[in-house]
This record gives sequence, structure tokens and C-alpha cells, in this order.
Amino acid sequence: MKMNDQYNVGGVIASLLCFVLLCLLKYKKNRKNRCLVQNQVMESIKPIENGECQEEIARNPDIIIVGAGVAGSALACTLGKDGRRVLVIERDLAEPDRIVGELLQPGGYLKLIELGLEDCVNEIDAQEVFGYALFKDGKSTKLSYPLKDFNPDVTGKSFHNGRFIQRMREKAKTISNVRLEQGTVTSLVERKGTVKGVQYKTRGGQEMTAYAPLTIVCDGCFSNLRRSLCNPRVEIPSCFVALILKDCQLPYPDHGHVLLANPSPILLYRISSTEIRCLVDVPGKRIPSIVNGDMANYLKTLVAPQIPPELYDAFITAVNEGNMKTMANRSMPASPYPTPGALLIGDSFNMRHPLTGGGMTVALSDIVVLRDLLRPLGNLNDASALCRYLESFYTLRKPLASTINTLAGALYKVFCASPDLARSEMRSACFDYLSLGGVCSSGPVALLSGLNPRPLSLVLHFFSVAIYGVGRLLLPFPSLQRLWLGIRLIMDATSIILPIIRAEGVRQMFLPAVFPAYFSSPLTC
Repeated sequence: MKMNDQYNVGGVIASLLCFVLLCLLKYKKNRKNRCLVQNQVMESIKPIENGECQEEIARNPDIIIVGAGVAGSALACTLGKDGRRVLVIERDLAEPDRIVGELLQPGGYLKLIELGLEDCVNEIDAQEVFGYALFKDGKSTKLSYPLKDFNPDVTGKSFHNGRFIQRMREKAKTISNVRLEQGTVTSLVERKGTVKGVQYKTRGGQEMTAYAPLTIVCDGCFSNLRRSLCNPRVEIPSCFVALILKDCQLPYPDHGHVLLANPSPILLYRISSTEIRCLVDVPGKRIPSIVNGDMANYLKTLVAPQIPPELYDAFITAVNEGNMKTMANRSMPASPYPTPGALLIGDSFNMRHPLTGGGMTVALSDIVVLRDLLRPLGNLNDASALCRYLESFYTLRKPLASTINTLAGALYKVFCASPDLARSEMRSACFDYLSLGGVCSSGPVALLSGLNPRPLSLVLHFFSVAIYGVGRLLLPFPSLQRLWLGIRLIMDATSIILPIIRAEGVRQMFLPAVFPAYFSSPLTC
């Protein structure tokens, strides 16, 4: 080798060594800076010392949460444990008595574990749920959750909603950074388009104002604050009539039961060791009167003959006792107005038909997303910059939320009885497709349970059902009449799912990474 070549090789090696050394020095410097920023953030949001009183939180909170239901209580616990000073204002801190929010899907339970709140399902007589049983025209099939890759404790959980909420409220009260106050929030305090806090009435009727850099509204499906923060397009496709069946056994123990009844589905699942919740769906906004006995007659004559024989006597007994409750089923796509100083979460922000029991899963998933976005931030006072940064929340939540929302809306329309022959064929095809087992069963159940937050998988399975239905019509001997019915079936399937996807947002569902907010980086502390 020539001397010049040796010098050239030596120069290249020396240059490479210098480059590597510079990279190491830069990495070390960046790491030091990141650690310094992280320490500053943790120092700025360190938990309140035991000697500091709750009144200080009321005077100077970091975050105000309106509502202490499932979403509000879980959010208060989560942010309080992260060191934020949280003021929670709830209209009524007594145990609520609701007929929904009683089934937590496995995907929702995984989020509960991620938030460190899994013990909130303990000591409330919660029941484990391992899947669903589907009934139609005297036939039944069992659909199990695909849980083989998870810890044995990961199942669905069913319980009394009020007991679950009270457990979370009790946990929030044990966190020194969190203050729960009973009061009715009457309005948001706005200045130049920025939300600065809330006005509320205390339990004693005193008018109060609370200020915080960030106000999170999660006051439920009857929210009176959402109109200034989103475009509420609320639909009421049906109503639930709720009963409790006592001292009886479900045909498939430890499973939720869905009866594809006429005119619409009936849900049955255990909420305690001695009680089974029965939810009878009644299409439309108006239901038979309970007061004059029309409801009892409706349940006995139309619904009771479709109830499984094992539950018939208990169902009639519950109707005769007259302890019935009703609730309108609401559906509302998420259409927020990014507002400096405020954020919506829970049912005040986004609702879907409760047929699939996905509401709590969406809410808990949203809290995980929001927690991870807020964790790097030490200072929340720059409202406009915080608003731009938190726009990524609406994008990052989309995969799971839109999957569950779309599935709930589509399944409800498919499961309802219809005089239309194409819709009836779609309903039968759906039942038979799920009965096939394997991926035809586990795939849709993984979507329903929140274990597979992929909208594309939902669309593929939905149209697989339609194609399966067409195949049944054309085999073994196709005819023009059957071919036309198959075409109508595909058209009907399209008309069911496309409006729901359009309401959720096509780009947000399938291409969230095309939104700049998807790549939002934390604010400079």
C-alpha cells in the first residue's frame, strides 16, 4: 500500500472516530437536558404535603373536573396521582342508580389496570364475564373473548354502576391532591374566548367561582356545558326498559346474553351474585306508559315469549313487581370545538348505542391518552398553546373510540328485526357468520371488547358478513331473484356503515397520521 493511501485511510478513520465522539457528547448533553426538564416538571407538580389543606386546592387548582361519574372519578385519581391539584365538582355525591355502565369490557379493564384503578372492582360483588351468548329463533351460539394471551385476571367485569363509581370516588378522596366538592356547575367562565374556570352553586346554594388553567368537562349524557365546546348532534334511536331478575341462572353462566328478538335486541347479564340485569330495547323515542300498565302488558305479551325458558318465571315476577326503569339510548359523534382552557371527555363529548357496552372502555382509554399527553407538562397556563397541543388528543383517541362507536351503531341496526328481506338476510348472515367460530367469531368479539382497536378490521369483518350472506343466497343454485337480493344486501350493508364512518370522520379513523396534531410534541416547560 502506498504512503498516500495510508494517510487517506488514517484520515477517514480519524474522521469517523471524531464523528462518533461528537455524537456521544451530543447524546450525553441531550440526555442531561431531558433529565433536567423532567426533574423540573416533576418538581413543579410535586404532590401536596400532608400539612397543606384542601381549601388551598379549592383556591388554586391546576385542573377543574366537572362531574364525578366513571370518567370524572377515574380522571381525578389519575391526575391526582401525577401530582396535579384537582378540584372535582359533582352535582350529587350520593351513590348513583343507573341502568347502564354496568359491563366493563376486557379492553376497558386493561385500561383500568393501566391507570392503577383495578382494585375499584373489588368488594362490590362484581362478576366475571368471559364472552357473549347470542340467541336467534331458538338457536344459540357462544362467543368467547380472545383472552389466551392475557393474565387470567383480565376478563369482562359486570357490577352495579353506582357501587363502582363510589369505589372510585373513595379512592380519589384518599389522594391529598384531589378535592371532591358537591355543587352544581351552572356555566363556564370565559374571557376573550378562553375558559378560565367555572361558576357553580354549592350544596348550600352559595354562588361560587373557581379558576384553573384547564377545565375538563365530563358531566355525562345530560351535559349542560357541552354546547359551548362542541357541536352536539344527539340522536335517540331507542330506549331501554330495565328490570332486575333475581335468584335465577343464565343459560350460559359468566356470559352476557344478546337475544335477537322482535322488534329489537334484549340484553341479559349478571350484575351481582344474585341479580341479573335485563335490558329490553324499544325502538324509537316513545315507549308504552308504565303508569297505566301499557308497559307491563307490552313486556308480558311481546317480550316474555322470547325470553329463554330458564328466565321466564323470573322475568314475569319482575314485571309484576313493577320496579321498571327506562332510559333513552343516545348516540353522539365527537365534534369538538378546540377551546383554550377547556376539554370535553366521557358521555358529555361522545356517545354510542349501549348495545355493546363500550362506553366505559372508550372513557378509560381517553383518560390514558390524556394522562400521557399532560404528564410532560409542568405549566398549563399558556391556554392557547395548550389548546393546540391537546388537539392531538382528539386524533390519538380515534382508533379505539371510532372502532367501538361504529361497531355499536352498525350492530344495533343489523340486530333489529326488519320487514325488509335484505335486512333480514343480513341479520341471519351475521348470526351464522359469528356461529362459524375461529376468526369469524374471535375477530368481531376482539373488536367489541376493545382488545383490537383497528377500524379497518371492523370494516373487513362487516363486509365479510355481507359477502357471506350473498354466498349463502347464490349457493348451490343461483337465480335472478337471489342475485338481486344479494345486491340489495350489499347495498344495505353499505348504507348502514358508511354514514356512521362519515360521522366519525374517514381520515380520523383510517389515516390519523395525516393530521399535524398526531405529531404534536410537548410544550416547552
